[in-house]
Amino acid sequence: MRGVVMTVLLAALVFTSGCGGVYYSVNVNAAQSRLEQARLLGAEQQAPYEYYFAREHLRQAQIEAAEASYSDAAGYAETAELYAQKAIDVVQTGKRDREQKSGDKK
Repeated sequence: MRGVVMTVLLAALVFTSGCGGVYYSVNVNAAQSRLEQARLLGAEQQAPYEYYFAREHLRQAQIEAAEASYSDAAGYAETAELYAQKAIDVVQTGKRDREQKSGDKK
């Protein structure tokens, strides 16, 4: 019985030990993609707070991952993705407002 319990515990340890890196990778890839999208839309100029906040959180995520702090890294990556999306939203809202104003003048 004791051998079975030890085998189960060992198997659980093996299967869960690599999850942090995978979870971080998924989050950081999503954040990088969203940040690149924001950059291409012009968020550096039109939503600088949100854009640079996202960029620095992504940078910190990479630092934490290099130190194998995958949980912290994933948290920073999630924040980076959130603020990159906010930057995109600011840019798109500004574009809609400008289009509306130019349509009102006609």
